[in-house]
Amino acid sequence: MDKKAFLLHGWDICYDKEDWYPPLAEALKGVTAEQANWKPEGASINTIWENVQHLMFYKERFLKRLTGEEKEFPQGITNDDTFAAASADPSAWEETVRKMDEIHKSIRGIIVGYGDDDLEREIPKRPVGTSLFSLILHDAYHTGQIIQIRKLQGSWPSNRSYE
Repeated sequence: MDKKAFLLHGWDICYDKEDWYPPLAEALKGVTAEQANWKPEGASINTIWENVQHLMFYKERFLKRLTGEEKEFPQGITNDDTFAAASADPSAWEETVRKMDEIHKSIRGIIVGYGDDDLEREIPKRPVGTSLFSLILHDAYHTGQIIQIRKLQGSWPSNRSYE
């Protein structure tokens, strides 16, 4: 397996292809706006929606760097700022999930056309392939958090297997 195939495999299994763990799209499947905004009383954790906003922020930065639309990280934004959920409106939640899907697939579409030299190109200070791999791990980490939140709220099956 070459580098691009390896990275695309990781990109797919972290988002919408089941492997050893549920992908993000599966973790979000059927989640309502109310569930997306839920957190255990008194807990200092991020909601599902906040986690998705955070993931989408960094994926959008990467996409904009791939397209040349953005060169540097936006000034005045902290990592904590990226967890802000925009609204409690059900249509806003649906739009958030749709946008996440669009961004993820847009990145994949670009990477499919890349060669090894493209994966080594720095945007702005790290190679494309390294940044993509970091996003894969980032998705997996936060997907685990989202599933844990769903388990706490009772919206994730206690036993689950895939075929």
